[in-house]
Amino acid sequence: MNIDGIPTRTVRAHPAQNCIDIIDQTRLPHALAWVRVASLDQAAHAIRAMQVRGAPLIGATAAYGLAIALDFEASDARLDAAIALLGATRPTAVNLHWALTRMARHLRPLPPAARHAAAWQEAAAIADEDVAQNAAIGRHGLAAWGELIAVRNGQPLRIMTHCNAGWLATVDWGTALSPVYAAHAAGVPVEVLVSETRPRNQGLLTAWELAQHGVPHTLLADNAAGLLLRNRQVDAVIVGADRIAANGDVANKVGTYLKALACADNGIPFYVAAPRSTLDFACASGDAIPIEERDGDEFRLVHGLDHHAQPSALRQLPASETVANPAFDVTPARLVTALITERGVCPASAAGLRTLYPEAAGEK
Repeated sequence: MNIDGIPTRTVRAHPAQNCIDIIDQTRLPHALAWVRVASLDQAAHAIRAMQVRGAPLIGATAAYGLAIALDFEASDARLDAAIALLGATRPTAVNLHWALTRMARHLRPLPPAARHAAAWQEAAAIADEDVAQNAAIGRHGLAAWGELIAVRNGQPLRIMTHCNAGWLATVDWGTALSPVYAAHAAGVPVEVLVSETRPRNQGLLTAWELAQHGVPHTLLADNAAGLLLRNRQVDAVIVGADRIAANGDVANKVGTYLKALACADNGIPFYVAAPRSTLDFACASGDAIPIEERDGDEFRLVHGLDHHAQPSALRQLPASETVANPAFDVTPARLVTALITERGVCPASAAGLRTLYPEAAGEK
């Protein structure tokens, strides 16, 4: 996708220097800052502190972090320790564990002397595959919207989203926003209704990247979404996912479930877009998905710019105030109109997923 008109990926790999550059997403939308990650601890911090966000990007960053960790020592003990540290950073997004499992499976049979270079190659393959899969999601999603586009008859297609499941959440293209970018590129008029997604306000990142790419959009308070859906000011809702269970239940940023309920009540399609790495066939249902509880200060403090245009935090609640801050919720498969993956569109069900991924039917 574009930054100031320049096609840009969210991760820049420098294998010769044993490091990567990432966008510090905690600085957005007020400042675009690239940060160098040159150690295992820095990679783990980038994931844990949400300098990188979005399930696919977390997975790619973890893969690169493992490659960085094997620079001076690539023994079994070092490999195991690095995987354990990176794997403990975020519990809900299955892409993280998928990427680490894939890296381990590729590296363990190799002699330690060959692991460092092989790790960089495999991490690059994961990143490249993410780009290709997300581009395919865009094509399939755009095709799925054909009837909605026809009904609009030249008027902008009104798509609501939640959190950030765009370019910033992946290596490129995004998941939920990939069909939006595909529509925009095809000349289909589209407007994105972006919910702010408190308390981390990832919707602000969505608005930032849409503006960079020239896609019309409107930012709205989370609690306004139900009214817009009830008043038929939205043609469809599309979100990404941090984990999709084998039965089609979807874990995504907290607040997603509420939008799915409102869509069901008003007959509005609710789509979930995700690549293969987000599908967890070993997880029977959403009941088995761990839900991350994050630091309460994410809720007690509001971040922005002060009157000098400097980054600042404003306390809206006393430090002693007890708060709940779950990062995700689970949307039952029955509320999902369809899943959009790199292989196509299917019902949100075990049978639907088997039509696209028959080889994963017995995966544990």
